[in-house]
Amino acid sequence: MAHSLPDGYQFRIGSSLEKARLSKYMTLTYQELFPDREDFSHLVQTVENYLSSDTPLWWVEWTREASESVPVACLWMGNAIDLVSGDRYAYIFLLYVAPEHRRRGIARALMHRAETWAAARGDRQIGLQVFSHNQVALDFYRRLGYEIQSFSVGKPL
Repeated sequence: MAHSLPDGYQFRIGSSLEKARLSKYMTLTYQELFPDREDFSHLVQTVENYLSSDTPLWWVEWTREASESVPVACLWMGNAIDLVSGDRYAYIFLLYVAPEHRRRGIARALMHRAETWAAARGDRQIGLQVFSHNQVALDFYRRLGYEIQSFSVGKPL
């Protein structure tokens, strides 16, 4: 099945007690995207402020040895409001797969999990942010049927 995890990997539901681990994965994501920047300490506060029972977290764990499982990927979900319609919709705060575990279908399986969760609670859309220079991610989401809906613009002052 295209949406299942490869052999040796399993899903695990995360908890709000895993703030340090989630902060680490968020930091890894931003360090990959912005290697010239050193300080991402603000991400710890983001996790502290927003990780709750209303923002589900899933981990993908890989069984390295007979009984040792280590997290290699995560998905953190939340909510957003469509400013045009006023409808609540599911929002992906973070999708991260460790580099050595990429291109195995893990991200696709996590996205399926996100879409299933969102549909089950009645959401009619799902959203996320991708940085414009992250072509690999843009291509991945397009293959899954995601379309650009808006642009975020900024100007350094």
